[in-house]
Amino acid sequence: MNLIVTGALVLAVLILISKTVVILPQNMAYIIERLGKYYETQTAGLQFVIPFIDRIAYRVSLKESAIDIPSQSAITKDNISLTIDGVLYIKVMEPYKASYGIDNYVYAVIQLAQTSMRSEIGKLDLDKTFEERDSLNIKIIHAINQASAAWGVQVMRYEIKDINPPASVLDAMEKQMRAEREKRASILDSEGKRQAAINIAEGDKQATVLAAEAEREQQVLKAEGEARSITLVAEAKARALTMIGQAAATPEGQAAVLLDLASEAIAAKKAIARESTVVLMDNDKSSAGSTVAEALGVVAAIQKSGVLS
Repeated sequence: MNLIVTGALVLAVLILISKTVVILPQNMAYIIERLGKYYETQTAGLQFVIPFIDRIAYRVSLKESAIDIPSQSAITKDNISLTIDGVLYIKVMEPYKASYGIDNYVYAVIQLAQTSMRSEIGKLDLDKTFEERDSLNIKIIHAINQASAAWGVQVMRYEIKDINPPASVLDAMEKQMRAEREKRASILDSEGKRQAAINIAEGDKQATVLAAEAEREQQVLKAEGEARSITLVAEAKARALTMIGQAAATPEGQAAVLLDLASEAIAAKKAIARESTVVLMDNDKSSAGSTVAEALGVVAAIQKSGVLS
C-alpha cells in the first residue's frame, strides 16, 4: 500500500514538474496568461509557469515566412485587365500584438496585399507595370506595413511573380515588339550603309588629295630640275664667255678671233651662194681677200671702241 502511495506521489511530482518547467526552442515566443489574463511573453530557453494558474495561450513563430498570394484580377490606369500573383515574406516582430491585435494575421496580410496590389496597379499604365515592377513592389510593401504595424507584423519583401494580360493585348504587344525590332534593324542597316558611303567618300577624297599632292610635288621637282638646268647652262656660258674674253685680250687671242670671224664670213657667203639661184655681187667685194678685209675692219672698229684691249 505504501509503495502505491509513494509511486502516486512521485508521478504527481513529475507531472507537476513537467507542467512547471517549459523549454522554448529558438525563434519561438509563448504568450502566457495567468487566470485568463495576459501575463508575459516568454522567449527561447528554460522558462517556468505555475500549473493550473498559468497557461500557454499562443505559440508564435518569430521566423520569416513566405506566403503565397493567390492570383487576382486588377485593372490598369488605361483600363486593361491583368491577372497578377505574388509572394509575400513576413516576420512577427511583436508576439503580443500578433496574438491579441488581430484574429489571424496571415489571412489579414494576404487580403491587405491583394487590395494594395490592385490599388497600385490602378495607378499605372500597362507598359509601366512591366517597366516599374521593382517600384511597384516597394509601394505595396509600404502600404502593407502601414496597416500591419498594429498587428506586430512586418513585411520584409514582396515579389510579383507573374503579370498576365489578356490574349488580345499579348498579341498587340507582340506585333509592337516585332515592329520595333524591324524598325531597329532598318535603322541599323541604313546607318551601316551611310557609314559605308562616308568611308568610301573619305577614301576617294584622301586618294584625290594624295594624287594632287603627288602631282604638285612632281611639278615642283620638275620645275626645280629645269631651273637647275638653266642655271647650269647659264653658268657654263658665262664661264665660256669669260674664258673667251680672257683669251681675246691677248695678241694670240685677237688673232684667233680675227681668223674665226673671217672663217664665219666666208662660210656665210658660201651659204648664200648655195641657197640662191642667182647671186649678184661686186667682183671686188666677192673675193676672199675682200671678205677678210671686211672682217679685219670690224675687228679694228671693236678694238678702237675699247672692247678688245
